[in-house]
Amino acid sequence: MQNRWNESQAKATINQYKNASEDVALRVYTSRLIGIDPKLVLHGGGNTSVKSITKNALGEKINVLYVKGSGWDLDTLEPPGLPGVKLDTLIKLRNLNFLSDEDMVNEQRINLLDAASPNPSVETLLHAFLPHKFIDHSHADAILVIANQPNAKTLCEKIYGEIMGIVPYIMPGFDLAKAAAEVYENNPQVKGLILVNHGLFTFGETAKESYDRHIDAVQQAENFINSHDEKKLSPINSKPIGDEKKILASIGPCLRGLYAEETGQSWLTHYREDLDAFSFASSQECADWSQIGTATPDHVIRTKQKPLLLNPKHLDDSEKCRNEISNALEEYKIKYHEYFKANADSKGSAKKELDPLPRIILVAGLGLITIGKSVKETKISADIYQHTIDIIRKSFNIGQFAPLKENDLFDMEYWSLEQAKLGKNKPTMAQGKIVLITGAASGIGLATAELFAKNGASLFLVDLDKESLTTEVERLRKQFKTGIEFQAIDVTDEKKVKESFTYLINKFGGLDILISNAGNAIRGKIGEVDSATLRKSFELNFFAHQTLASQAVQLFQKQKTGGTLLFNASKAAFNPGKDFGPYALPKAAVIALMKQYALDYGKEGIRSNAVNADRIRTKLFTEKVLNERSTARGLTPDEYFKSNLLEIEVFDTDVAKGFFDTAFAEKTTGSVITIDGGNIAASPR
Repeated sequence: MQNRWNESQAKATINQYKNASEDVALRVYTSRLIGIDPKLVLHGGGNTSVKSITKNALGEKINVLYVKGSGWDLDTLEPPGLPGVKLDTLIKLRNLNFLSDEDMVNEQRINLLDAASPNPSVETLLHAFLPHKFIDHSHADAILVIANQPNAKTLCEKIYGEIMGIVPYIMPGFDLAKAAAEVYENNPQVKGLILVNHGLFTFGETAKESYDRHIDAVQQAENFINSHDEKKLSPINSKPIGDEKKILASIGPCLRGLYAEETGQSWLTHYREDLDAFSFASSQECADWSQIGTATPDHVIRTKQKPLLLNPKHLDDSEKCRNEISNALEEYKIKYHEYFKANADSKGSAKKELDPLPRIILVAGLGLITIGKSVKETKISADIYQHTIDIIRKSFNIGQFAPLKENDLFDMEYWSLEQAKLGKNKPTMAQGKIVLITGAASGIGLATAELFAKNGASLFLVDLDKESLTTEVERLRKQFKTGIEFQAIDVTDEKKVKESFTYLINKFGGLDILISNAGNAIRGKIGEVDSATLRKSFELNFFAHQTLASQAVQLFQKQKTGGTLLFNASKAAFNPGKDFGPYALPKAAVIALMKQYALDYGKEGIRSNAVNADRIRTKLFTEKVLNERSTARGLTPDEYFKSNLLEIEVFDTDVAKGFFDTAFAEKTTGSVITIDGGNIAASPR
């Protein structure tokens, strides 16, 4: 376990946050040291605090506990993520015999220094009741291997002697805070506390002391674990089951379709390419070990209490494969309902059952798949379960894996304070939707990508210009909190297009919306243009659209959730321009193509429409072309772009809105949506 403390970086952090106290600055520094190590905490896990003194509005000195706030991760913590709470009041709460969760949260909020601060951690009272200045809490992997042993207390005493206190499992909150303080007071010489089935607390009078103790405690646990031999897994089959891409291509779309059918919402899958996950999922041990429980109770809201196990036998038959997965899901749902009912009844709980669908899927011959309503959700779950696999295996290396029993895990899963961590934000309109956009590096394609990203869609962007595409994707990823993948390919290369769909399934699991936008205005007198030029235009401006749409429809059919095809048409399809025949002809064919898809696949819920834009400032309008067109009409370039019935310029963002609105027009198909400010000569009807 690496100790990352660096004296010069610590001093730099103090200088960086001159508006905060030195205590808070150092609290931020060591919190980040813990947060950047995934073997210590993952995605919002763990919390830290510092006790300090400040002045209130009256100039009076008051004792304050600065503790990590809800919604903040340790690796990116800033001073605002450490809400200050009046410490003296918190300490007095220990005199109570009982304090409900709701009253605990209320007491913490009404004693905030700043009413606009985030909610303090649910473990704020534990930090308050311990007397130390700096306190660090993590769910370190190595600690969980020890803390999840059936003889955890004995093992901890063997490893740590008298330097660590051992706290039996109690659900986070008031009771745990009191119990932890009592364990410390029984032996004030301890440097930290091991919470059985939960994690590690260390403390000190300086940030460095508490952090050093944390790293030392984890290192001691790692040394003990490494002193044991590794138990080898027993593969289900003597040879690997098959091609991972083939398995993904078969089950990813089926999973998305079945989840959408169950919930009426769009879901994404994420495949974690990891040899350890592959070995675990493909082992005989997985059937038992994976079903025992979570490594720490905090994980249950992200992973459910156990994963779904799949060992598909009918990868070459999409219907049989779907039935296999459907049957496995039904069995999982039944067991989840039994788990819910048994625990709700035994506790006299009036809880509402959460959705029963698994978030972790272990597939023999493939490995780890996660599923969620956003890319962020799926990656968080995958990160957590990757570490869970390691914890489970190491637990069996030294003994057993004995995490919380189902009744305790139920309490955590249905705890309102834990569910609050997931947030209650209203889903964006395109959340869970997967959108493929071609010609996405500039102009209409890029504007469309921005609009879908803003509304929460996950994007797969394609363009021939690799440099521009890479630059724009980097910008979009920084601007929008959604999943964005990309490939630089020539859409006239049928083989590359088909391979790109395999990549798309690998990353997201399927597709909901195709925006076939790429094209180029190839010119020439139709009677004089050579056949090679005309064929080249048809390859890009017609056949590429057909290849993409064909692949998309095949994917839609596997998902059985309908789907949307959107084509970038052209006014040239209805109102050809002089010397633009090589462009107008394939574009006219695209309109026919759009209508044919609407006819052939409408009964399957697949919609097909086109957006017809004109006179948009894009790369198609080179300076030469623009000057020719505007001069021929006796107009300036700016006047040319406004020469429509409304006498206003139409922008790429207007066309993007057309694509977006049409994508969600659930009862519109076989239609051309015109966005050109008004051009009667080019109107479809």
